[in-house]
Amino acid sequence: MIPNINDMLSCRNTLSLDALTALYCRLSVDDANDGDSNSIQHQKEMLERYCKENGYTNYRFYVDDGYSGTNFERPDFKRMIADVEAGTVKRVIIKDMSRFGRDYLQVGMFTEVLFAQYDIHFIAISNNVDSQKGENDLTPFVNLFNEWYARDCSRKQRAVARMKGMSGKRISTHPPYGYIKGKDGMLVPDEDTAWVVKLIFDLCIQGLGPVQIANELTRRNIPTPGTLAYRRTGSTHNYYPDAECAWSDSTIENILSYKEYLGHTVNFKTYSKSYKLKKRMVTPEDQQMVFENTHEALVSPEDWETVQRIRERRRRPKKQDTPALFSGMLFCADCGSPLRAHRGQTVSKGQECYCCGKYRDRTKSCTMHYIRAVTLEKLILDNLKQVVQLAQEDEQEFVRRLTSRSIQEQKVQVQSLQKELAQKEHRANDLDNIIKRLYEDSITGKLSDERFRILSADYEQEQQTLRGEIQDIQAQLAEIDSKTVNIDSFLKVAKKYTAFDELTPGMLHDLIEKIVIHEGDKSSGHRQQRIDIYYTFIGEAGASQVIAQRKLKGKVA
Repeated sequence: MIPNINDMLSCRNTLSLDALTALYCRLSVDDANDGDSNSIQHQKEMLERYCKENGYTNYRFYVDDGYSGTNFERPDFKRMIADVEAGTVKRVIIKDMSRFGRDYLQVGMFTEVLFAQYDIHFIAISNNVDSQKGENDLTPFVNLFNEWYARDCSRKQRAVARMKGMSGKRISTHPPYGYIKGKDGMLVPDEDTAWVVKLIFDLCIQGLGPVQIANELTRRNIPTPGTLAYRRTGSTHNYYPDAECAWSDSTIENILSYKEYLGHTVNFKTYSKSYKLKKRMVTPEDQQMVFENTHEALVSPEDWETVQRIRERRRRPKKQDTPALFSGMLFCADCGSPLRAHRGQTVSKGQECYCCGKYRDRTKSCTMHYIRAVTLEKLILDNLKQVVQLAQEDEQEFVRRLTSRSIQEQKVQVQSLQKELAQKEHRANDLDNIIKRLYEDSITGKLSDERFRILSADYEQEQQTLRGEIQDIQAQLAEIDSKTVNIDSFLKVAKKYTAFDELTPGMLHDLIEKIVIHEGDKSSGHRQQRIDIYYTFIGEAGASQVIAQRKLKGKVA
């Protein structure tokens, strides 16, 4: 017996009426600005009225309030799709296609592929879309226009943010840890957390790494930034209920890198490649916009520079809890490699030493450059006392010596670079004339084409190399012109240490940029070793070259 087609349709309609209907609502910030027509309440009323008029009594709302149509990682949208794939939902009704999404390809994938695969009855009321009535030829165009709308909104928002950012106003919505937003939108120190930021920088200057700083903050039961945000706003981002005071080294590294703690506003730190991609990319530092002295600083420029130098010379983790005193500060005079500390639980304090990293790697490309830690510590301590005492007791004489020395050194360096630049520019001009004559000889037949090709290629290669060398020299000259010895900054730091009898990591990183160790010389019967000390902001300062000396007894000590 052949079934009656009307009975089949009647049976299908009966099943459709009883099936669970998903009523989906979505509202973004931009949609809310358009008025009440797109409000969640209006969408609910419209969808519920449609269900009653068409006899759909078994329905459930899925609502995403505050989510962009270009983002399909919406909680209730994902829950609805999961119910579709599980076979729970058999019908999806929306107000219009823009509520479903504003990505032409993604919307098409869900409505034309996934819903067709699971035999979903799909309805968009305002666009007159009903999958049981057949395909609507205008639907693809509606989706395309919805995507254009999202693209246009994104373009306008970026233009507004660009204008705001270029004017010096802060465009980031979240203040850095240690600050809160004031009444005018500017950053003001947060009395509950500003002291923690200062503590983090102080601990770094004292020689602690990010892991050690994180452990110290955890030990003190200081709430993490994520915990603080949760307590203040209810945000669960980066909040871990079981570890409210467990700091991570990555959080410490981020805090140590923020220029905002200098009192500066930094805009355009990140960007997105497309309005469809929510992942933020880091903007190169030279393309970021920095506006100085826009709010109260939490860290001084001197401490900031010290911390950045320390972070550039990241030290390897040691088995000992305390890093070596000079770790990250010593460099080989011959190969430039960092010197490594030789320490251990079975090595006494007097036996600790530093050696060239390349020598320790057994590459045979450098020598040992051995120096005992206690010897180096005494030499640096004595030299520091001498330099700091002169800077404090006779500031004018200290400034005069540094200024005179700096000017003389720069003068010699500039003269040498200018002479080299003139020679290379003269040779480059000669090559222009040579290539021109070669071309004329080739045209007149005095030179064969093959010979012209070989010679011109060689000369052009030389000329290209010269152009690169000329640019490098010009850059060095420009750097010398713009570089000034920042004596005031060094004096400010030196005044922090009026009297001291031992070295600390914080003092070393504040006052010394690097220490260069030369190889020991035993030709005189004594082991003599030159040490060059480069102070922060001022470089070598008068008596910054010291000699380690020890008499040899039978064999090299």
